[in-house]
Amino acid sequence: MHPTITQASRPLTTEVEAVNERGERIPTPIAGEHPLTLYVDKREIVTLMTLGQAPEALALGYLRNQRLVRSIDEIAAVQVDWDTNAVAITTRSALQNLDEKMSKRTVTTGCGQGTVFGDLMDEIDAIRLRNDVALSETTLYALLDNVRRHETIYKSAGAVHGCALADASGEILMFVEDVGRHNAVDAIAGRMWLDTIDGGDKIFYTTGRLTSEMVIKAAQMQIPFLVSRSGLTQMGHDIAVKTGITMIGRAVNKHYLLFTGTQRFVKS
Repeated sequence: MHPTITQASRPLTTEVEAVNERGERIPTPIAGEHPLTLYVDKREIVTLMTLGQAPEALALGYLRNQRLVRSIDEIAAVQVDWDTNAVAITTRSALQNLDEKMSKRTVTTGCGQGTVFGDLMDEIDAIRLRNDVALSETTLYALLDNVRRHETIYKSAGAVHGCALADASGEILMFVEDVGRHNAVDAIAGRMWLDTIDGGDKIFYTTGRLTSEMVIKAAQMQIPFLVSRSGLTQMGHDIAVKTGITMIGRAVNKHYLLFTGTQRFVKS
């Protein structure tokens, strides 16, 4: 049973006046940024700074990737109210071990400030990604071209990160932008829950660097392929090796670096 959910996306850009190098005053779009405090059963969990593109999916994906909620079926309602800058999530029964999970908090390298509740390495050993799927070089290039041609807030206003979920052919299924890359990945995780999308054969693309947090979230969504136009961190690499995820960085146009999970990659 899916939850009752609002559709409270905010305008993604606003226009301000700027002065260019010639002294001309020009209207310029800038990215939105709004605080959104997440409550679960009237208990305050966290305040996220967000573009506001998909606040309901962001809240659900946050709970999913923090392992605070195990199934979408546990959620009764998701209600976003921008007058109070809050999202209220009501569960069908009280969440188990919430105090224990929230007692341990790790501030991550996410843009602005990312937070992971509980032990960062919890469940990593238990993650099993599919090995009967493959990513060809041709599909990788198709994905990168699709991302390049996709209309984005970044092209008009900058200041945001983008994440995409693609199918096995490199076609983009969903594209989310936010002021932090961890928000964008959480929003995709939430949408996957709402639309019952299985990550087992999907490709996840991000404009941001591949940190431990990003690799863990992709693996938790059971996605075997992780692609970024940026680089990676040592801990991100270590966890990618541990989970067996196929991780590709510095992927722009016809250039890429294949770091881990080479068994799933097929050279054209």
